[in-house]
Amino acid sequence: MILVTGGAGFIGANFVHQWFESGHEAAVVLDKLTYAGNLGNLADLMGRSGFHFVHADICDRTALQRVLTEHRPRAIVHFAAESHVDRSIRGPAQFLQTNFTGTFELLEAAREYWVALPGAQRDSFRFLHVSTDEVYGSLRETDPAFSEQRAYSPNSPYAASKAASDHLVRAWHQTYGLPTLVTNCGNNYGPYQFPEKLIPLMILNALEGKPLPVYGDGLNVRDWLYVTDHCTAIQRVLASGRIGQTYNIGGGCERRNVEVVRAICAALAALRPRAGGYESQIEFVQDRPGHDRRYAIDASKVQGELGWRPQETFESGLSKTVRWYLDHADWVAAVRDGRYRQWIELHYGSDRPGPT
Repeated sequence: MILVTGGAGFIGANFVHQWFESGHEAAVVLDKLTYAGNLGNLADLMGRSGFHFVHADICDRTALQRVLTEHRPRAIVHFAAESHVDRSIRGPAQFLQTNFTGTFELLEAAREYWVALPGAQRDSFRFLHVSTDEVYGSLRETDPAFSEQRAYSPNSPYAASKAASDHLVRAWHQTYGLPTLVTNCGNNYGPYQFPEKLIPLMILNALEGKPLPVYGDGLNVRDWLYVTDHCTAIQRVLASGRIGQTYNIGGGCERRNVEVVRAICAALAALRPRAGGYESQIEFVQDRPGHDRRYAIDASKVQGELGWRPQETFESGLSKTVRWYLDHADWVAAVRDGRYRQWIELHYGSDRPGPT
């Protein structure tokens, strides 16, 4: 049995699906089910042998202790986090509460549980913390990609809250000996991603004839990683990663934001052609405060030590992603409820869903 926090969210749900598809042991998913945590992401696993769901908040120590005592996991994979930069600019308090305080509560519950395990179970226990490349700050065009040795330099409330949580995990290993692992990933995309993030937002806006808003000059660079490749890497780190180590996980697919949007337009034109295509909907809008210019991941450590490499190119992963959203209109309708629309109206105005 493993415990997966935030397992009803985008990356967490993909990880849980892949976990069962790979024939692994049972998993208990713990999720608060906020706006982006959606039980519909796990609907086909409900009732499956070995799958358990617990509706709880990682900030609730008592609930965490109860789950650990009842299910006795051999590992914790910690996805639960607030993750949208724009939301963190509007309301940083929730990001500190979930990402920092929640990680602290989870670490303390895990430490209490771990020290009480019998010898062999204690030795094999792992706490894997899933983080982001945004903790490293911004790169210039000619800078080398982020390695695990790069100093932290977060520039948004979201990135700062994740950097703080990374430091907690390191400290709990160094001080208490908790057997931790940390992964820092690039921009994920794929099925089940909440439609405020760049790729699903652009797909849906394009289909609905709405503007495709691109921040600033559109030349900000991100390293794109198809979500199932990320999940495979996490499984590899959980199984064979060295205790106390950090592993950077990237797709090796640096793309400028405007290039990503144009690639989405091209993929849609191939899968759902229409006269005039979709690129005419691109619209450049005012940049976000503190917008990092470039991210890039040096994944040589996870590749060299653990033999992991991404299986998808950006083009193949994007084609799969666009097709998934075209084929899952019911899922899209279900997640785009009142809370999502209220957020869009608050942040970008009622007439225009905004960029991420």
